[in-house]
Amino acid sequence: MKLDEILSIESKSLIIAEIGQNHDGSLGMAHAYIDACADAGVNAIKFQTHIAAEESSFDDEFRVNFSYQDKSRYEYWKRMEFTKKEWLELKKHADEKKILFLSTPFSLAAVKLLKDIGVEGWKIGSGDISINGIFRSLLKLEMPMIISTGMSSWAEIDQLIKLLKKEKSNFCLMQCTSKYPTNLAEVGLNILHDFKKKYNCRVGLSDHSGSISPSLAALANGFNIIEVHATFDKRMFGPDVSSSLTLEEIESIVSFSKDLEIMRLNPINKDLIAKDLNKQKKLFGKSLTYNGDFEKGHIINEKDLSLKKPGSGVPIQDLHKLIGKKLKTNVKINRLLKLEEIE
Repeated sequence: MKLDEILSIESKSLIIAEIGQNHDGSLGMAHAYIDACADAGVNAIKFQTHIAAEESSFDDEFRVNFSYQDKSRYEYWKRMEFTKKEWLELKKHADEKKILFLSTPFSLAAVKLLKDIGVEGWKIGSGDISINGIFRSLLKLEMPMIISTGMSSWAEIDQLIKLLKKEKSNFCLMQCTSKYPTNLAEVGLNILHDFKKKYNCRVGLSDHSGSISPSLAALANGFNIIEVHATFDKRMFGPDVSSSLTLEEIESIVSFSKDLEIMRLNPINKDLIAKDLNKQKKLFGKSLTYNGDFEKGHIINEKDLSLKKPGSGVPIQDLHKLIGKKLKTNVKINRLLKLEEIE
């Protein structure tokens, strides 16, 4: 299903595995992530398209000075670059695996590159949702957008939504906290509800906690567009690994999402279910039984009877009809009472 369709259908889930820089500049590793994420069952895989000369100055500082080989952040972004041909091959690989290919552009040159290779929508990072930057260029392309809000104030988001609705854009607004990793206390599940109530649009969670709990909680609350960082192992190298989930953890989110979708799309009718379970109801229920051996002519009193399984006999509701009645035949202890035994 196309991104435009997914964002247009409220019940459709979208689980995005964000690779970001976890390929560490290795094209082979990037392809390996596509295979692994497809096997994990995600709907989409997302990269980041960095073109150092177009997005970074020589004064760009490391968020975390993690690198053993890059003297500056500019050098790091340079090492993360793939050529247009390499990006096209990555997209083709994702297409072959039947998962949606996304990549966040960090410059206008990256926007052009990604448009040229045929992406069908945009994931916009928290640092680029200023309405006068890359965002306005993407808006003009009239393609679906998934927009993170990790560093935005309410006033900035209000301005953004006003423009999106004016342009009748197909979009999803993502709650995000731009801390790596994000403390669970700062995930902001409440903002998901606030977004939905305030803007009445598709809402999702872009999570950096390194835990599956926020994703499961968001899904359980009805927010079924989820983005999490993916890593092969939490001991791997890179600035985002501590914020990432393993493929096995992501697989558990996918499984939960599918199970939840089945339950949500299949509301039950209690009366119909009760009718369908009538056999079990009789098996698990209880009926009136005799507390002793009684002879023909015995007058039944309440102490003569008790409730025991199964529920296929005379129900407790009929007890008042039996008190004071006479037995037509001899009866045995611990046997179900039968109406034909009563005068």
